[in-house]
Amino acid sequence: MTLRPISILLAIALIFSGLDASARAEPRRVVSLNPCLDIILVNVADREQIAALSHLARDPAESTISDIAKTLPFTWESAEEVVSLHPDLILTARHSSLATRNALARLGLQTELFGVPNTIEESFSQIRRVALLVNRMERGEALISRIKATINAARPPENFKPLEAIVYQPNGLVAGSGSLIDEMMNRTGFINIANRYGIDKWGTVTLEQLLNDPPQVLLAGELLSGKPTWAERVLSHPALQSVAPVMHRAPFPQQLLYCGGPVLEKTAQTLAASRTAWEAKQ
Repeated sequence: MTLRPISILLAIALIFSGLDASARAEPRRVVSLNPCLDIILVNVADREQIAALSHLARDPAESTISDIAKTLPFTWESAEEVVSLHPDLILTARHSSLATRNALARLGLQTELFGVPNTIEESFSQIRRVALLVNRMERGEALISRIKATINAARPPENFKPLEAIVYQPNGLVAGSGSLIDEMMNRTGFINIANRYGIDKWGTVTLEQLLNDPPQVLLAGELLSGKPTWAERVLSHPALQSVAPVMHRAPFPQQLLYCGGPVLEKTAQTLAASRTAWEAKQ
């Protein structure tokens, strides 16, 4: 039986469409426009797959992979920069530039939009999605297993009474209930008391509120490059000396505040160390 010319053309088209689908399954040039996605991408993709990260990935105050990021290309999130890199996959977030996202969509480039994870499981789902997009699913699962083990190792001992705490960051920003940080605090021996200051998911706490109702532990931003954070300025206020005996200050870098993924390992370790330091003072 011989194939008619149209059948031959159809067969060839199907073969090439299959090859195209296979090529799309393993992108060769991936651009990330979000610092949290940068960190996941670096942990699951081949280095050769990464065409560029966001510029924030190089900032040690914002990213846990700043050293690695300085060895990789980056963009300032402009559509022109991204297009010039000839990407076949672009990772974006809701906080990424809307103008850039719209421009890339009009050009028909493959963009994947990610939200902000509010739970550990949502963060794991993001890892799996990025790993699937770059065709490195095994690495994604291995990374999740590693993060789970680190979180489990950071759990408090049995019968430990959770410590009342808040995460206090620049401009007095505090993470409330229903946030990823809130769940991490619960997993590592803390009770997030942000709701006592009238905060739902995110909000600010004033110096007066700290004086009137101090937490047992204040997880505050670290001093970077000699520039005091808002928390540093507040904590240096003489009035706070009155609550120093009942409020323990523990470092909590700002780079841990917003991202999940591999950052959860450092978050868990930092919180566990803060709990241990509080115990040592008792």
